[in-house]
Amino acid sequence: MKIDRTVLRRFSMFERMPDGDLDALIAQAIPKRADAGEAFFEQGAPATHFFLLINGRLKVTQVTQDGQQIIVRVVHPGDLFGFARALRRNDYPGTALTVTESLAMSWPTDAWPQFIDRSPHLAVSALNTIGQRLEEAHTRIREMSTEEVERRVAHTVLRLSQQAGKPAENGVRIDFPITRQDIAEMTGTTLHTVSRILSAWESKGLVEGGRQKLLVRDVKGLQALADASNR
Repeated sequence: MKIDRTVLRRFSMFERMPDGDLDALIAQAIPKRADAGEAFFEQGAPATHFFLLINGRLKVTQVTQDGQQIIVRVVHPGDLFGFARALRRNDYPGTALTVTESLAMSWPTDAWPQFIDRSPHLAVSALNTIGQRLEEAHTRIREMSTEEVERRVAHTVLRLSQQAGKPAENGVRIDFPITRQDIAEMTGTTLHTVSRILSAWESKGLVEGGRQKLLVRDVKGLQALADASNR
């Protein structure tokens, strides 16, 4: 499977990279396609490769010491993932599980220094990716520590609609399969609680649910609910 450089040009981190450097990176890459439900890597496994998601969606999960599974991030097209070397780790801290059929490019972990040396802009983009992940993690920790469950769920649904939302006739549709269990794992609560909250929101016209589908019908109303604790 050959990936053309025009595919990578769609992503901001590669916009300014010279053609020769980009072609060299592509030549070292190993394309990998995975069906929905497959893992690109599993928590605790040796970090042998890092990846760039070309299309599809992933969720990165972690199992805590007490056996609870949580979703720590959602990976979107154009995102780097599995770059444990940048985090000074030798193993993967989570499991990267496909939500839909996905295509990624992978490079050996030892190529990470060369990967960022190819372009200062690429190095900055990689650092920005790490910074965004840390900022989102801190935000979620703050929400779980200080906010009621309904507001945590509202913030999570709003983030998903911003990151992966597509305009629809009656609102903004989250453009990948998302279950109530997924939302529970992202907000540190139970499936029962998320189901109760979403059912109440549906009756108010805030969202519209379905099997692994979620449409935000009233973004402003949901934002007002999420911000209520700040009033």
